[in-house]
Amino acid sequence: MKTPLAALLVITLAVSGCSSVRQSRMNPMNWFGGSRQEAAPTLGQTSDTIDNRALVASVASLSIEPTSSGALIRAEALMPSAGWWDAELVPENFGRPEGGVLTFRFVAAAPREPVPGTSERARTIVAAYPMTQAQLDTTSQVVVTGETNSRRASR
Repeated sequence: MKTPLAALLVITLAVSGCSSVRQSRMNPMNWFGGSRQEAAPTLGQTSDTIDNRALVASVASLSIEPTSSGALIRAEALMPSAGWWDAELVPENFGRPEGGVLTFRFVAAAPREPVPGTSERARTIVAAYPMTQAQLDTTSQVVVTGETNSRRASR
């Protein structure tokens, strides 16, 4: 009778410690918090190629979802009309974080003929960028920049 009681006590103590792991930095789901809106910063050089796509008007949301090989940065923008295409998160500074901050431009190609009067859902575009574990190790904040605002998610 003493052995099952001792085992039950050990299991109870072990499971009660799990609540602190759920809220710790060791849990990958807690690596980045929710995003917050900021004023649009000045942008640096992204690469040596010329990109004629326009910055999105404003970044509506930003989330960072953990994956088995790192994380996936996902951003949404609400456009003035439907038909915007080729959306992409373009990393600045050649994809290297500066001071732990990895910054992206959210760009998209304009439609040839805008479609006025469409629903908000039809005007929403999404872009994603995969981060490797090596990039995660050197990044403490992710910033996605649009024309009028930016969103920041931090650890």
